[in-house]
Amino acid sequence: MISAEAFLRHNPVVLQTAGEPEAEGDSSFGVVEDSARSLSNDSAHEGEAVIAVPRRRGTPTWNSRSAGNAVAEDSGDVDACREAALRLLDAAPRSSGALHDRLLGKGYAEDVVDGVIQRLIAVHLINDHDYAESVVRICANRMMGRRGAMMELARKGVDRALATEVTDEAEQNGVFEEAAWELGRRVARKTEGLERQVRQRRFWSAGGRKGHNPAILREVAAELLN
Repeated sequence: MISAEAFLRHNPVVLQTAGEPEAEGDSSFGVVEDSARSLSNDSAHEGEAVIAVPRRRGTPTWNSRSAGNAVAEDSGDVDACREAALRLLDAAPRSSGALHDRLLGKGYAEDVVDGVIQRLIAVHLINDHDYAESVVRICANRMMGRRGAMMELARKGVDRALATEVTDEAEQNGVFEEAAWELGRRVARKTEGLERQVRQRRFWSAGGRKGHNPAILREVAAELLN
């Protein structure tokens, strides 16, 4: 009987990694096919035993070229997302919430969008507080009340806490009350000569649509629409 030492001395061992992944359901150490293929290969050394060393299923293989491509792709996504954000801001001022939703809708990853928006905030290209105040001023020019302004801010993606803060400040400064009086004066001019009930009904309808406080509407109607 030949000893293991004698066998190895006369039959040097060549280690070979099994390069082909095994089929679904095969054992993770199934290398019979690879070993047989190696033994039949013309380039194999005559008289040498070939032992195939299996690679475990799922073991990641480092590929520097693939890693470099992934980094370049991520960088490209950020650049493309930033350019898209700047184009949207050039078209019209937007809140960070509205911009976030638009960029997600264009297919950019959420972490990429978040990073771009934070950068735009840092360089003062987005300022949600200033934007919210500008929306409230526009609402007041359209003779809207506090409730109407809150709805408009929500529609434009402004955070509810910030919207409440800005509209509270506007209300304390009498912005919405003045808007209600302006609405009353306009309705009074347009309905001059009509019956009192008709004039008040039209005013109440307009005030409700614009989100005014009923208490202010009663005061305005009593004064301007007798």
